[in-house]
Amino acid sequence: MQSLFEILMLLLNVVWFFIIAHVIMSWLINFQVLNTQQQLVAQIWYMLNRILEPIYGPVRRVLPQLGGIDLAPLAVLLIVAILRIVLVNNYALFI
Repeated sequence: MQSLFEILMLLLNVVWFFIIAHVIMSWLINFQVLNTQQQLVAQIWYMLNRILEPIYGPVRRVLPQLGGIDLAPLAVLLIVAILRIVLVNNYALFI
């Protein structure tokens, strides 16, 4: 059961990393530091969007519209952090 705990923590860490990378990349694209006309940038951006859109979609439906501000990544980061805390505090159940 400890391996299940470690797999869950690994998945949450990977999601955390992808969200942070997506947010930073979106800022760099919006400030025109990165150009999506470059093939590598476009492929990474497409991959991150394909991975994270199924996670962001349900969260965006619940959150209110705030114009150009997207709070879905922040909400998902909070959910991931809460899940990590819950898993660590209930670690004894996995032993």
